[in-house]
Amino acid sequence: MDDNNKNLLLATGLSFMVIFVWFILFPPEKTEVQPETTETTFTQVEGVASVPQADGTFIAAAPAQVATAEESRENALAQTDRVEIRTGRVAGSISLLGGRIDDLHLTDYDVVQNDNSEKVTLLSPANSGQPYYTVHGWAPAGGLDAASVPGATTVWSIESGRVLTETTPLTIKWDNGAGLVFHRTITIDENYMFSITQRVENNTDAAVRMQPYGIIARKGEPDTLGMYLLHEGVVRAQDGEIQEIDYDDMPDETFNSAEGGNIDRIDVVKGGWIGMTDKYWMTTLIPLPGQPFTSVSKYTPGNDTYQADMRLPVVEVSGGQDVQITTLLFAGAKEVSTIRAYQDEMGIDKFVDSVDWGIFFFITKPIFALLSLIHGWIGNMGLSIIGLTLVIKTLLSPLAYKSYVSMAKMKKLQPEMTALKERTGDDKQAMQKEMMELYKKNKVNPASGCLPIFLQIPIFFSLYKVLFVTIEMRHAPFFGWIQDLSAPDPSSILNLFGLLPFAPPGPESFLAILSIGVFPILMGITMWMQQKLNPAPTDKTQAMIFAWMPWVFMFMLGRFASGLVIYWVANNTITFIQQYAIMRSQGVRPDVFGNIMSSFRKFKEKDAKE
Repeated sequence: MDDNNKNLLLATGLSFMVIFVWFILFPPEKTEVQPETTETTFTQVEGVASVPQADGTFIAAAPAQVATAEESRENALAQTDRVEIRTGRVAGSISLLGGRIDDLHLTDYDVVQNDNSEKVTLLSPANSGQPYYTVHGWAPAGGLDAASVPGATTVWSIESGRVLTETTPLTIKWDNGAGLVFHRTITIDENYMFSITQRVENNTDAAVRMQPYGIIARKGEPDTLGMYLLHEGVVRAQDGEIQEIDYDDMPDETFNSAEGGNIDRIDVVKGGWIGMTDKYWMTTLIPLPGQPFTSVSKYTPGNDTYQADMRLPVVEVSGGQDVQITTLLFAGAKEVSTIRAYQDEMGIDKFVDSVDWGIFFFITKPIFALLSLIHGWIGNMGLSIIGLTLVIKTLLSPLAYKSYVSMAKMKKLQPEMTALKERTGDDKQAMQKEMMELYKKNKVNPASGCLPIFLQIPIFFSLYKVLFVTIEMRHAPFFGWIQDLSAPDPSSILNLFGLLPFAPPGPESFLAILSIGVFPILMGITMWMQQKLNPAPTDKTQAMIFAWMPWVFMFMLGRFASGLVIYWVANNTITFIQQYAIMRSQGVRPDVFGNIMSSFRKFKEKDAKE
């Protein structure tokens, strides 16, 4: 076996191994099937969320209520007086019972593509089937009891504002009847950032102490994709570092008997934030930049509640004085441009890293930035992926040129290598020595042919990560039948791409792997065409591997995001053109048609023998 074929075999084996491991560790996302809306029956025990006191005990931050299977989200909303939230990008309401922000829809995002009848729901009330809400308040300290501060069952009154919009803030008020008056002013910008200012007036003669806090709570472990590739759970920044805690890891945190739950507490000095993230959506509590706070992730086993707490330092309010604290709340889509703007303009440290860029962040971030730049010029994400491929191939072209020149030179050396094998016979050591001298004399590096493949692997993985985790790819159309580049090609060879009158098997069927679309087939064909730039290897094992490789890849990647397959098709096509042109420039004339016909003749000969 000559070194050229050895290198090709090695590259093939490495590609198979990497793709196989990748496919096992990071299987393609299943096509989303929207289930019928159902409500889960549960009984809340001592409320959904809990708030710490200075003495280490805790009080309820949400009322004890019961939701039945028949009780709809709308009925839950109707149980309390509310103030409407209405902006260009969100819609919902704030409950005056407890002052919770517990009803929020993202009006720019449909649950089902091209069906605007149902928008993505981010937050839901504490007494609905799937509680997910935020609450801010004051925990008692310094002799105060729970009744002295607003709590889960506190009924707030409207002080000013009837609808919360980008231009009209809302202020709510509660008087404890014992000299303390609490005010909460809420504003929202044109995107997803709330500002919450809490003010307390002390109309007594004695100083009081209390601790401001913010809580994000959700009951029951949320439905997640459960993929190693994607983090879903608590995400937080503390003193310049990002930490991620999966939902299923939170019950393993250290149990704190005083707080009645499993907690992970970090005292943040230089600034940070804490929140809960899904694939595309996030809710985050953010102190003002530089504000020290205690960042707490918490799981309460008794009522199966997941919490992210922002606990600010205890403040003292002297008699006849007032104190106010302002914090921020992000609740919306993880649009990279939006959260980067918050990071840059508001000084929210590492906010853009709430997107799970992965271990190849030094590649995924530039790839996303370049893809976004091209998309800004072109306006079509599918064409932008093709444009990105052109840019990457251009940047790698010096290495590709060197590699393909080396491969062309090795093809020229084939007659000499054949003569060398005949001359040395079975003396492998002598053959190896003379072969290395031949390479050295003609300045050929036999390993250079593998270099482009090695470079493509991290780029391929990084692009897959970008397509998978960034919301900019969600429901992004290409042309024709490709209307969501983050989903697999919806066409199927099993029904002749829609010509036959039946639907192809769904992702849950064992036939799904055979249900490949147009672009996976194009990927297989372009890979096969690349092979035909060279004659088939003379070694039967190598020939068999190379013959099957394009079609195995075609089926393995057939259910991956269509944007990734489009990239691979474009990459194969450009590589074919590059290699063909470089080989011609080196005096090697690839006989593509002849190699194809030779493959068919060998196939017929094999079939005739059988």
